[in-house]
This record gives sequence, structure tokens and C-alpha cells, in this order.
Amino acid sequence: MDRLEEMLAIQKVLNDRIREKRGLSGIDRTVWMQRYTLAMLSEMAELLDEVNFKWWKNPKPVNEAALKEELVDILHFFLSMCIAAGMDAEEIYRIYLEKNRENVARQEGMSRKPGYSAETDGSGSHPPES
Repeated sequence: MDRLEEMLAIQKVLNDRIREKRGLSGIDRTVWMQRYTLAMLSEMAELLDEVNFKWWKNPKPVNEAALKEELVDILHFFLSMCIAAGMDAEEIYRIYLEKNRENVARQEGMSRKPGYSAETDGSGSHPPES
């Protein structure tokens, strides 16, 4: 079992345990996706606090351990969303590779999608699409 498969299996056990202990069975998948998204947004806000995004406050040293913990909290909810969507490690990997190829193509100006031309007008701005 690879690490992603193992993380998905561990997360599924935790999710099932939470549902059982908290009486959350029978909730629609769409509702779970909404809940996981909100939870992930909350964790992202906590991550923002760790990286001093408030420019109006005095900076403080970044707590590297806390930053990494917030990233893993986000990962927990991301894995839960993948499980709720019916994805396994192989599908996540395959879709990731497809999307990564497209993202690279976009940065190289090779995407078929509009808005990703590699040409600029010298100011860093792109000329209007024709």
C-alpha cells in the first residue's frame, strides 16, 4: 500500500468513527462536501494567521510546527472530500497528472484554453485575446 492509499484508509476509519460517535449517519454526500469545504476554509484561515498576513500588525516569527500542523489539518479535510467524491489513490494521481500537464501547458502558452497566451506586451501584461 502506498502512502496516499494508507492516508485515505486512515482518514476513512476516522470519518466513519466520527459519524458513528456523533450520530451523523445518513447525511447526504453533498452536505458532507459543504461541511468539509467549510472546515477546510476554517483551517486555511488558521494557516493565514500563522504566516502573518495582517500587514497592519507587528510581524512575529513564523511558528514552523504550527504552520505544518495547519497544512496537515487541511490535508485531513481534503482527503475526506476525496473519499466523499468516491476517489481512490489511483484516480487522484491520474487526475493530478492530467491537471498538472494542463497547468504546465498554460504556463508555456501551449494550452488550448483561452487566456493563457505566453506573449506579453513588455509590461508583464498580456495582449488582448483575439
